[in-house]
Amino acid sequence: MAPKLTEIWKQQIIVENKPGASGHIGADFVAHSPADGHTLLMSSTASLTEKNVDQFAPVTLVSASPYVVTLNPKVQAANVRELIALAKANPGKLSYGSSGTGAASHLSAELFKSMARIDLLHVPYKGTGQALTDLLAGQVDLMFAPAQTVLSHVKAGKLKALATTGEKRASTLPELPTVAEAGLPGYAAVGWFGLLAPAATPKPVVTQLSRDANRVLGERDVRERMEALGAEPAGNSPEEFARFIRDDQAKWSKLMREAGIKPE
Repeated sequence: MAPKLTEIWKQQIIVENKPGASGHIGADFVAHSPADGHTLLMSSTASLTEKNVDQFAPVTLVSASPYVVTLNPKVQAANVRELIALAKANPGKLSYGSSGTGAASHLSAELFKSMARIDLLHVPYKGTGQALTDLLAGQVDLMFAPAQTVLSHVKAGKLKALATTGEKRASTLPELPTVAEAGLPGYAAVGWFGLLAPAATPKPVVTQLSRDANRVLGERDVRERMEALGAEPAGNSPEEFARFIRDDQAKWSKLMREAGIKPE
């Protein structure tokens, strides 16, 4: 999005990666930046919690993409039903990697665990990269992974993809069933990215930022590039995005309370 926004805003956009604590370090930096529309947060599911959500003004949802239930080939399960049966026969023996406690890759797996009534061992990493390395090496058995991180390995036969986690089949992976249709009715989880500004940013500024971001998300080459990375382009108004965040937070907060998960 940055090159297109640079053209619209006639200003150079600097994308600064601030990793750590499931995105909270970057979020905290933006929350305390001047509320003038010049510092924005590209947030993921894990960056926002009940504690910090009020520090931001939602701008637009950029992408809401399902994750892929991905297995190391040594795991003897060819579909979701077989995976659930295997986990039930071996409680606590199957392990899954995530990009960190409270991340979408963690919570989507916890929701799966809870709904399927199975016990899986959670192995949190500091980011997706190391989790993927260990999944490929067989150090962990499975992962609820962003499509873009696992697709090339699935195509190369180094990993197995069983299903996607959205309510409907992913436009980028139409051949894969959803978890719900493959054996766990009612299951749905997405990992999302969205733009947010510091909470005190004036409403007209937020509205203009949203309008410009949506214009870029509507451009064909941007959509094609995102889809090639496994991200499903979204785009909506600040009010719609605020509602989306509220609903998403309510779902995950309830799960975290029930499962005793404390965010980083």
